[in-house]
Parts: sequence; C-alpha cells; structure tokens
Amino acid sequence: MSAPSIPNLLSTRGSRGGGRGGRRGRGGRSSSSASSRNHDTIIQGTDTDAAVSRMSAVELGYLEDPFAQYFVQRPAVAAGAVTRRLPIINRGTYVRTMALDRLISSFLSGIGQGQGQERQVISLGAGTDTRCFRLFSQPAQAGLVYHEIDFPAVASKKLQLVKDVPLLRNIMPDPASEAETWKQLLQNGCRYYCHGLDLRDLTKPDSKSLDGLRTDIPTLLISECCLCYLETAQAKDVIKHFTDKIPTLSIILYEPIKPDDPFGRQMVSNLAGRHIRMPTLDDYKNSEQQHARLVEAGFEQVREMTVEEIWRTWIPEEEKERVDGLEGLDEVEEWNLIAGHYIVAWAWRGQGFEAWDGITG
Repeated sequence: MSAPSIPNLLSTRGSRGGGRGGRRGRGGRSSSSASSRNHDTIIQGTDTDAAVSRMSAVELGYLEDPFAQYFVQRPAVAAGAVTRRLPIINRGTYVRTMALDRLISSFLSGIGQGQGQERQVISLGAGTDTRCFRLFSQPAQAGLVYHEIDFPAVASKKLQLVKDVPLLRNIMPDPASEAETWKQLLQNGCRYYCHGLDLRDLTKPDSKSLDGLRTDIPTLLISECCLCYLETAQAKDVIKHFTDKIPTLSIILYEPIKPDDPFGRQMVSNLAGRHIRMPTLDDYKNSEQQHARLVEAGFEQVREMTVEEIWRTWIPEEEKERVDGLEGLDEVEEWNLIAGHYIVAWAWRGQGFEAWDGITG
C-alpha cells in the first residue's frame, strides 16, 4: 500500500525538509455535506504525505521499491529535494511495509493452493500504493486477481500516471477503461482492476457489484488506515459487503489504537488540528476490541500484534542491525511508545490458511 508513516496522527516534530508523515484514508462523513466533502479532500491529500514517506524510506535504504519515485512530485525529485522523514518515521514505514509484505506473501504463496492457483486481493483506499506494480512485475504471480478501490479522482490520477511513465506502462499495457473501472488482463492469467469509487457508495442498496469481483477463490481484503476514516457503521458495512459474498476470505487491518492514554490523546489532538477524524478509533481502542470486531464480522481466526511487537519478533537480528545502521535511532523509548499505538490485525475464515496460522514471530 502507499506506505503510511507510523506517526501520521501524532508527529508534531515535523520532518527533515518539511512536511509531516501522513496516510490516505477513504471516507468519514460529517453532519453536513459541505464539511464531508472538505474532510474527503483533506484525507485524499494525506496520500501525498504517504508517498513522500515511502520515498524517504526507499532513498535511505530501508526499502526497495523502484516505483515509489513516480508517486512523489516530480519537481522535488528532479531537484534532489525529496523530503527526508525523521528516523523514527522511516522505521515505522519500514516495519509496517515488512509486516504487510510478509502476510501478503504468505497468502499468495501458501493459501488456497489446494483449490488451484487463483487468488484475489482487494485493496481499500489504495491511493498511490505501489504494491500492485511490485507484484505484477514478479513472474510467480500466476492467476492473481487484484482490485484497487479509491475515489474516482484518485483512481483517475493513478491511471494517467501509468500512461505517462514507461516503466509502469510496461507492467500495465494498453489500459481498457469502462465507466469508472480500469481493467487489465496481464500475463499468466492475472487481472487488475482499478475502481474509481467512494467506499460508502459500495454499500448502498442500489450499488452494483465490483466489476471483475470473484466470489469463488480465496480472497484477501486489505485496509491500511482506510476504514478508520469511515463512521463505524459504514466500516462494518464495507466489511460485510465482502463477507456476504466471499466464503473463503481473509483481511489485514493496519490502524491506530489507544486514544485515551496521554500519548493517544495527543494523537487525536494532532488529528483534529489537521481537521481529520478517525471515527472508528472511538470504538476499537485496543487489541481486544480490534480482535472482537473481526470475530463479530464473521472471521473464524483472528491474530493481532502492535507494530512494536512486530519489530521485536518478526524482524531478524541481522536485519535490525542493518536498519539501525542506516541512520541510528536515539529515541528508543519514543519509538516503543509510537509503535505501541499502531496495530496490524489479520483474520480469516475458510480452508487453506495454515500458513497464516503459523505466523506468530
């Protein structure tokens, strides 16, 4: 996804070269339509921050992503002035990306193999996420169906960028546009769909099913700080939209938690200062409530870990040494505090998820 920086709610210290860590979100209506539109615009704008955070982590050697450079403002890249985030933010971007890469790789390589090679990924609020390009540039992803959903303006901008950049165009050649959906038939039987759609419209009674959606193959639903921008009832309805249709279904959530302790209250205050709300944060405040949320949604098995726990248990010691050597991190206590306020939760129902069941450390 588009590499949200860990302190996106809470960093008041800024970054080297300006700007703050951010993340695109998709939703969050307020009482009036005017303020709702304004909030949507603000949330869409945070995707720019997310792209810069990802590029910062790539430029400094935390991550490898040859596509990240195309999703930051080109004048800044040409001038060599890509914003460098603080070390604590770069580490957060790195850990979140590594965690989701591990879970998604496990899904693609080990889940549903007894049912054939076809698998499906649905990325909610995809924004400038580059994962689809990274996956489709790998020859091993035969039979992958990949959906991205975002506001029409965001999806249209991404489509235009693919048309303009040869490296991206070589991965996604000859786009075929129909209405608000851009669809591709790629090599090895892969399919890609970019849907220009407000998630809140997806759950309306008269809404049509997503073009190309498969209900008969193992599916992974991904929400990286996306559903948290919706009202709680809307977020539930989005998940239900897919649980009602797809029997063999899994989900990955990346969201903030603990809004009521001193650090969490500062997070929420900083959000409010940017005119951003995360309504579900009031209802899913901790690991237990995130767990219960997914059980209530109909998933049979649920796991969750904070970003701090993932750093301690998933990242090998030699890799930690490499990351530490990139910049050094003096604020270890602050890192533990920040990383403890973000969670990755994953859940599933159906057969063939043994690989996920074994991911604990």
